[in-house]
Amino acid sequence: MFIEYTWLIPVIPLIFFVIIGLTGNKTPKEGGLIAIIGALASFVLSVLVVYEFLTGPAYNGGVGYVTDAVTWFSIPGGFTLTLGYYVDGLTCVMLMFSSLISLLIFIYSIGYMHDQGKRSRRYFAEVSLFLAGMLGLIISNNYLMTFVFWEIMGLCSYLLIGFWSFRHPEGDAASDNAASAAKKAFIVTRLGDVSFMGGLFVLLYAFQSLDYVNLFDPAAIAAVDTNLIVLATLLLFGGAIGKSAQFPLQDWLPDAMAGPTTVSALIHAATMVKAGVYLVARSYPLFVQSADVMLLVGLIGGITAILAASMALNNMNIKKVLAYSTISQLGYMIMALGAGGYMMAIGMKEGNAALIAAGAAGYTAGVFHMFNHAFFKALLFLGSGSVIHSCGTEDMREMGGLGKKMKWTSITMLIGSMSIAGFPFFSGFWSKDLVLESVMKASEYGPEGYIFMIIWILGVVTAFMTAFYMFRMWYMTFAGPKGHATEHSHGESPSTMTVPLMLLSIFAFGSGFLILFGLDGIITISPDSITGAFIVGMHEGHGAVHYIEELFTNPYTYLTIVLALLGIYIAYLMYSKFSVNPGKFNKEGESRLYKALEKRWWFPQLYDWISWKFGYGIAKGVDYFDRNVIDGTVNGLSGSVVGSGESAKYVQTGNVGNYASIVMIGVAAVFVAALVLIYYMGGM
Repeated sequence: MFIEYTWLIPVIPLIFFVIIGLTGNKTPKEGGLIAIIGALASFVLSVLVVYEFLTGPAYNGGVGYVTDAVTWFSIPGGFTLTLGYYVDGLTCVMLMFSSLISLLIFIYSIGYMHDQGKRSRRYFAEVSLFLAGMLGLIISNNYLMTFVFWEIMGLCSYLLIGFWSFRHPEGDAASDNAASAAKKAFIVTRLGDVSFMGGLFVLLYAFQSLDYVNLFDPAAIAAVDTNLIVLATLLLFGGAIGKSAQFPLQDWLPDAMAGPTTVSALIHAATMVKAGVYLVARSYPLFVQSADVMLLVGLIGGITAILAASMALNNMNIKKVLAYSTISQLGYMIMALGAGGYMMAIGMKEGNAALIAAGAAGYTAGVFHMFNHAFFKALLFLGSGSVIHSCGTEDMREMGGLGKKMKWTSITMLIGSMSIAGFPFFSGFWSKDLVLESVMKASEYGPEGYIFMIIWILGVVTAFMTAFYMFRMWYMTFAGPKGHATEHSHGESPSTMTVPLMLLSIFAFGSGFLILFGLDGIITISPDSITGAFIVGMHEGHGAVHYIEELFTNPYTYLTIVLALLGIYIAYLMYSKFSVNPGKFNKEGESRLYKALEKRWWFPQLYDWISWKFGYGIAKGVDYFDRNVIDGTVNGLSGSVVGSGESAKYVQTGNVGNYASIVMIGVAAVFVAALVLIYYMGGM
C-alpha cells in the first residue's frame, strides 16, 4: 500500500525545491515553511514505508527486500539500466534518521537564518535539493541511480558551503573563506567520484548490470573473476574515502565549516558524509569477497580516527572541533565495517558459521554507530550554531561562562558531548564499544589479524582523545571566566532553535538503548544458509541480556570507560577548575607538536605541493594541446577558408571582357579534360 510509493520520498523535496525556487519570496519565511512541509511529508512517508516493510511478508520470512523498477534506457550489447527503489533493513534505518534529522534542522533554520532576507529562498531551495539527493541515494535500486544522487549532493554541498561567499573573515584566510572552501570540497570529493565511476565501469563490464539484485546474487558473484570484484570494490571504496573524508582525503571537511552551521549539521549528521559509509555497507556482498580489501578498509578507518582526533585537540574554532570529531567518528564506522567484513570473508572461505556471525556483528556495530552519531552530531552542531547565533563568533577563546546565559543550549550540548565521549549508557557508549569489540575479535583471525590489534589500539587512544577535546570544547564555551563575546551575547536562542535541540538530546541519550530491544536484527547482514544470498535484517535481535553481558563482562569495556572519564577529568582540570587565568591553556603553544596539530600535520601544504608539482604541469600540457592542436586545427581551417575567399575576391573585377575570358578558359579546360577522358577510356 505504501511501499509502492517509496519513489515519492525523494521526489517530494525535489518538487518543493522547484516550488521554493520559483515562488519562495512570495511565501512565509522566504520558503522556509514550504521546505519544512516537504521534509515532514518525506518523513511521514518514510515512517509508513518502514512500518509496512518491517511488518510485511518480504521481511518476515521472505527474501528480505522489496524492489521495483522501470526501464530507464538500454545500451547496445544487452545492458539495461533501470530506475527504481530498493527497500531493506539498511534502507529503513537510513530513511528514518536522515528524514527526521533533516526535518529538525529545517525547523531550526527558521530561527538561525532569519536575518538572511531574500537569500533565505536560495538556502531553503538548496537544502531541499540536498535532502532529495540523500533520500534518493538511500532508496536507489542500482549503482547508477546511486551515483546520480551522489553527484546531486556534491553539487548542493558546493552551493551551500559557499553560501556566504561574499564574506571575508579576519585575515582573509583561504581555509576560512567560503568560496575557497566550497571549491576545495568540490574538487577533493571529485577525486573520489572519479574512482566511484571507475568502479561502476568495472561492475558493468563484469556483471552486465548495475542493479543490486543482480550484483548481489551469489551465482552471479561466483561466475565473475574475483580480481574484477576486488578492483571494483577498491574503486568504490575510493568514492567512499572522498565523500566521507577518510584518509588521505580528509582535509576538505574542516574547511567546509565556512558555510552556515545548519549546513554543517546536514552534511555531518543527515546527508553527505554518511553516504560514503552507506556505500560500503550497501556494497558489503561484494566487499566481503576479499579479506585483503576489508583489511584495507579497517586500516583506513583506524588511521582516520586517530589522525582527525589529534587535530581537534588544540583547535580554537568550535565548529572545526566538531568537524574533526565527525571525521574521527566516521573512521570508527569504517573501522567496524572493515573488521566485520574481514571476519566474514575468512568465515565464508572456511565455512565457519561462528566467524560469519562475528563478522555480521561488526557490520551491525558500524551501522549502529552511524545511526547514533547522526543524532548526537546534529545536536552538537545545532548547539554550536545556537552559541554562534548568540555570540557572533566561532572562537572559543572569546567565549566562557555561557552556561548561565544559555541554559538549554549548555545542557543539550553537555548531553551530546557525553554521548560522543562514550560516557556509560549514553548512545555513543553502546555503539563505540561494540565497534572496538569487533575490531578486537578480528585481531584473533587470519594471518594479518595482528593489524587489527594495532587498529584497536588506535581506536582506544582515539576514545581518550575524543573525551578530552569534546569536554575541552564544552568547558571553554560554557564554564570558566566570561570572555569578550559572552559579555555581549544575546542570551538563549529562540524556541525554533532550542526545541529541536531538546528533541535531539533525547535521541542523543536514548537511541543506543534500541540495541537492547532488537534494532540489531534490522541492521545486521549475513548470507542465507541455503541460498547464500546476503540478507540485511530478518534476524531476531540478541536482546538486552546478550549485550549487557557482552559489554560488561568484557574487561576492555572498563578500559575505555576509564580512559573516557580520564579525558573528561583532564579537560576539567585544564579548562574549568584552574582556568582563573583564561589565557593559561587557551593561548597558542610553541611546541613542535602543537604546531604540527595546528598545521593539520601539514596535509594542506602536501596537497598544494602535489598540485603544483603534478597537477600544474599536467594542466599546462593540456592547455598547450588545447591552444596549439585543437584550437590550432580549428583556426587553421577557418584561416584557409578566409584566405581562399580573400584570393577569390580578386576575380570579381566587374569587367565583362574579363568574365568572357574566364568562361572561354573554362570551356577550353572542360574540352581538354573530355578529350583526355575519351582517350583514356579508349585505351581501356
